[in-house]
Amino acid sequence: MKKISIYGFAIITSLVLSACELYEPDDYYYDYDPPAVPGGIVVINGDNRVDLYWDDNYEDDLAGYNVYYSYEYDGKYTLIGSSQTSYFIDWESANGVTYYYAVTAYDYNGNESELSYDVVYATPRPEGFNQSIFNYNKYPENSGYSFSNYSVVPYDDLGSDFFFENYDGEFYLNVWDDTDIQNMGQTYDIYDIPYAPASGWNPSKYELAVVGHTYVIWTWNNHFAKVRVKSITNDRVVFDWAYQLVEGNRELKLNTKKGKREPLQKEKLTGRHNAGSN
Repeated sequence: MKKISIYGFAIITSLVLSACELYEPDDYYYDYDPPAVPGGIVVINGDNRVDLYWDDNYEDDLAGYNVYYSYEYDGKYTLIGSSQTSYFIDWESANGVTYYYAVTAYDYNGNESELSYDVVYATPRPEGFNQSIFNYNKYPENSGYSFSNYSVVPYDDLGSDFFFENYDGEFYLNVWDDTDIQNMGQTYDIYDIPYAPASGWNPSKYELAVVGHTYVIWTWNNHFAKVRVKSITNDRVVFDWAYQLVEGNRELKLNTKKGKREPLQKEKLTGRHNAGSN
């Protein structure tokens, strides 16, 4: 269950009260014009969190931004917090749940823009760092990894999604016949690959393990994961990983704008919002 950011409301209250001195209406003019609708929204989904960025507004009387979410694109949008900058973290997002986001801008006179038109959503997923598995030829009980269990398993365990092999001094990440793997090349960190590919899987069911490379795995039970190799020795590989809980969902780290919503007035709610309700 999401909660409204009390801190966000404190900011709004403080700003509005202090604004009474700065923007107190006179006998001739009162500002009824809301700020422009925020744009350029980007969401980045992580582990039980979603980061949101957007383009700055430049109105002189801009007081801040409100951030809303919904479980459906055309559903009711609930206020989850506010920010004085063009950045916000949804700390209450749950792994495996898809959220749609919208942002408004408000000024010191309490005028609030329409919901942003960018169609953006994220499905947070678990991740892990500095995980080790070992050469299956010497340590078969500790050579495989199961994403669904977040655990090291034997290479031939029914839940093993991939396993490590040292074959005459060459290192490999192996999968079974009901699983696919693809080398996505050199990456800076585990976050560099946002989506699982739709094609290009290696028919040989193994990939040469290279430090700094990220590999996407399509698991036997139709989930997508990625691993980035951090170090390799003769006996083990150390890697970071991310795993999408939603079956068939290719989002591994969403960092893109999804298009534009029509400038329709969506219903905006405040207060608590139960998961799955409209």
